[in-house]
Amino acid sequence: MQHAVGSPLPPPHQQGQGPHAGSASAAHHPGPHPGIPQGPAPLPPPPPGPRFPGAGAGVPTGSVPPVPMPPPVPRHPAASPAPQAPPGPDGTGHVPLPPGGPVGVPTAPPTAASVPDPTHTTLAVLLIGPAGAGKTSVAKYWADHRRVPTAHISLDDVREWVRSGFADPQSGWNDHSEAQYRLARRTCGFAARNFLANGISCILDDAVFPDRPVVGLGGWKRHVGPGLLPVVLLPGLDIVLERNAERTGNRRLTDEEVARIHGRMAGWYGSGLPIIDNSQLDVPGTARILDEVLSRAIASPPTW
Repeated sequence: MQHAVGSPLPPPHQQGQGPHAGSASAAHHPGPHPGIPQGPAPLPPPPPGPRFPGAGAGVPTGSVPPVPMPPPVPRHPAASPAPQAPPGPDGTGHVPLPPGGPVGVPTAPPTAASVPDPTHTTLAVLLIGPAGAGKTSVAKYWADHRRVPTAHISLDDVREWVRSGFADPQSGWNDHSEAQYRLARRTCGFAARNFLANGISCILDDAVFPDRPVVGLGGWKRHVGPGLLPVVLLPGLDIVLERNAERTGNRRLTDEEVARIHGRMAGWYGSGLPIIDNSQLDVPGTARILDEVLSRAIASPPTW
């Protein structure tokens, strides 16, 4: 068989044969003849290189030149994940949290003419009132419409975290319901201190009685701090009875219980705490009055 271009390929080397073994191999590589011009000396064969995968066993390793590998592509600096520091003893692994110490008393304004804006201030507010006064509705609205992050911490919500063995206040007040409320108040206080330590305002709502200062207002002051600003919502009895009738579940009390609680709340008059009668106010209107009351409380913190 003849090739269209060039000379035929040399036969593959057999085992034990080399370029100088036997006359048959020498016949294919005749030496120079005298009188015939010779070209430049041939280049030395390339050094043996790696074989292609699947190459025939008879092809010598030096007959195929090595294929250079492409240089590695450098990675973009942004593609490399940033090293993360291990979580510390007081951190979450990503955002370290400051200690949740008690909230201090709000700073008074630098001059008497300046009026502090409670919508831009980190505050801790305790909204006090009887069942049906609208504490939860006003607290939610006030927290939703502030210009700074604000958390609403509802005592009833935390108290109802207890499922099995729940002490329903409708069944009567006893040691179990008393302990359940105390635990809920302490839990709400811890949550408020953690939020406040991270610059998030808090508003808590509770039916605190003036004739139990150690358990009620004094307990909140111990749990949250001396900077807690208490405000009382105290509408008329008829309004409270009407709103309580719209409640469902274990948050709805009997009319007798509502009247008894409302009568005890009247003891806040003359206590020095700010009182808002929201009998003729809707929720947004009550929230606006609450901002005005808090502005005065920041300028002149109440003594309690």
